[in-house]
Amino acid sequence: MTFPLSAPMFDFLVLSVIVESDAYGYQISQIIKRAANTKDSTLYPILRRLQERQYVSTYDQQYQGRNRKYYKITEAGRSYHQELLQEWERHKTIIDDIVKGGDSNDEK
Repeated sequence: MTFPLSAPMFDFLVLSVIVESDAYGYQISQIIKRAANTKDSTLYPILRRLQERQYVSTYDQQYQGRNRKYYKITEAGRSYHQELLQEWERHKTIIDDIVKGGDSNDEK
């Protein structure tokens, strides 16, 4: 991907993946790779930070004889996700306007 992702954008993407259903790390990383060409190891510090801030919680579940760590969004995480979603919508509208040659400020 040409456009680098910031820490808040990574937070937003991770929370967006797990807002509807819990997911394990590798699953999250594969989904995020659609937007950013990152290594799987890049994701785990982000997940750790989100857990430290109590935006996600974890639990283990057996899968083919091994434990998988699943990430679940918390209420604080849902609130943070909503803030990021609103900011993303504002940002996306501005970028789309600029890219399409518009000037919504009408300061000509």
